[in-house]
Amino acid sequence: MNEIEKPDGLSGNAEPGWGSDTMALAVRNLGLKYVALNPGASFRGFHDSLVNFLGNRDPQMILCLHEDHAVSIAHGYAKVAGEPMGVVLHSNVGLMHGSMGIFNAFCDRVPVIIFGATGPVDAAKRRPWIDWIHTAQDQGGLIRNFIKWDDQPASVEAAIESIYRANQIARTAPRGPVYVCLDADLQERKLDTLILPPDARRYAAAKPQRPSDEAIAEAAALLDNARRPAILSGRFARTQAAWDARIRLAEKLGAVVFTDFKAGATFPTEHPLHGGTMQFLGESQKQALQSCDVILSLDWTDLAGTLGQAWPDGNVSASIIHASIDQYVHNGWSMDHQGLPPVDVTLLSEADAAVPLLTEALRSTRPAAVPAERTDLEDPDPDSKLTLDHIAAALKEAVGDSPVSLVRLPGGWPGERWPFDGPLDFLGYDGGGGIGSGPGMAIGAALALKDSDRLAIAVIGDGDFLMSVNAFWTAAHYRIPLLTIVANNQSYFNDEMHQDRVARIRSRNPENRWIGQKISDPDLDLAKLAEAQGLTGIGPVKTIGQLATGVMKGVAVLREGGTCVIDVRVGPRGATAATMIGRR
Repeated sequence: MNEIEKPDGLSGNAEPGWGSDTMALAVRNLGLKYVALNPGASFRGFHDSLVNFLGNRDPQMILCLHEDHAVSIAHGYAKVAGEPMGVVLHSNVGLMHGSMGIFNAFCDRVPVIIFGATGPVDAAKRRPWIDWIHTAQDQGGLIRNFIKWDDQPASVEAAIESIYRANQIARTAPRGPVYVCLDADLQERKLDTLILPPDARRYAAAKPQRPSDEAIAEAAALLDNARRPAILSGRFARTQAAWDARIRLAEKLGAVVFTDFKAGATFPTEHPLHGGTMQFLGESQKQALQSCDVILSLDWTDLAGTLGQAWPDGNVSASIIHASIDQYVHNGWSMDHQGLPPVDVTLLSEADAAVPLLTEALRSTRPAAVPAERTDLEDPDPDSKLTLDHIAAALKEAVGDSPVSLVRLPGGWPGERWPFDGPLDFLGYDGGGGIGSGPGMAIGAALALKDSDRLAIAVIGDGDFLMSVNAFWTAAHYRIPLLTIVANNQSYFNDEMHQDRVARIRSRNPENRWIGQKISDPDLDLAKLAEAQGLTGIGPVKTIGQLATGVMKGVAVLREGGTCVIDVRVGPRGATAATMIGRR
């Protein structure tokens, strides 16, 4: 990690003398390696304690140029590490900036521990003007509708408990972001007596719960008697053990397995039992589901929506088994719970806790179901405008046999050209379906992969890139190896397709769909935007030859530990269902 942020010397105080020192010790006891932040006066005491008391280690600060980037980096980090990262947000204004990232983490069921600050709450201790507009009576109320838990403790002792409870709740499934607001006056309070946090191990999250024996037996009986079972492979612990367990269950059951691009890599896509990736179902996928008599949902996102596409009349003929505890976290504000699915057996546990129990309970290995037939792939047309197919082919050639983590991909990515064979091959999407999270989440994932042998590569759209382009300064500053390819169609093209659809329904001119969407005239030089922040910038790339050369150079920069952005000018995608999975 970048040594320029190593403190020159510590104060020499071995014991906490200030309220924020005790708070910082409590945070260290959680085992957090990093806290991402954009600085602010509301947590100046906490900031000093992290630097001059803890020595900027365990946790180390990761400086960001915007609060939303800080939350997105923590989100991406947790998706790889399986552990939360800390975030510090400045008063109410920083919390408002970071709110989209918090919503993404909430919808994605990802643990993030957010520390905020306000005040002083005691009005007699406020500075004129600024402390008044940066103080809130109930700061957590800004985000309470899309966060798992929040607190604003009123004493240093209460802050210790709040920090420990936040850690416990964030790590308990269904996981999610939590928020602890630290009063500025408490941070800067001189302690009359020593306050040391207790051992955090006694306040750890509980072990994952398991479904009841009765529910497992009922589910196993349905699966044993199934003629054509299927598995919908959804949210998943990104570990090799969980990956292998899903394969064993599918093989013993002989079930066709469908995956979801939103969830990332959850089953090997070249396995004979893999039936394809679902989002908006095509006719063959609808027929494949309709032919199944038992469907096992492993924490599938929007189970009701998927079943509704296959059985639009609502008469689902298959028996449904659903393993999830997602219903514990819904509050009804964002409706992220999706529709209410018809379920015959509920396994009230994390899917990965249920999988080995189901495998053991099944009577014997069954013959494998036949997955849907796949058509032969055509080679990309070298004379056409550059496409995602061309990008995938160029990347495959450049990385060779090196292990790769695709930390972000755009809608329409040709998954059939890039098989997934492990849990870190692709990390999925952001949860909230917004735009602008791609750069931060890619950087966070790359930070978690920094000491591994994996190449961290993101392919994102130009709208996503431009909304958060200055997040890449953090990657350059902390020497985080990451290759980002911008599939640049110079448009918010997903919304172009929506305007095209509306115009056609209303018998109006679809040729006007570009107005208010095109990002051109003048063209933006994305490579120079990267170079201005200390990264290697390549592009604009407009031909097959330039693409091959540029991607080879970008991968070489990545292998050397650098951060690179390649601007690839691609043609617009066709108006297929895959193009309609964007943010609006």
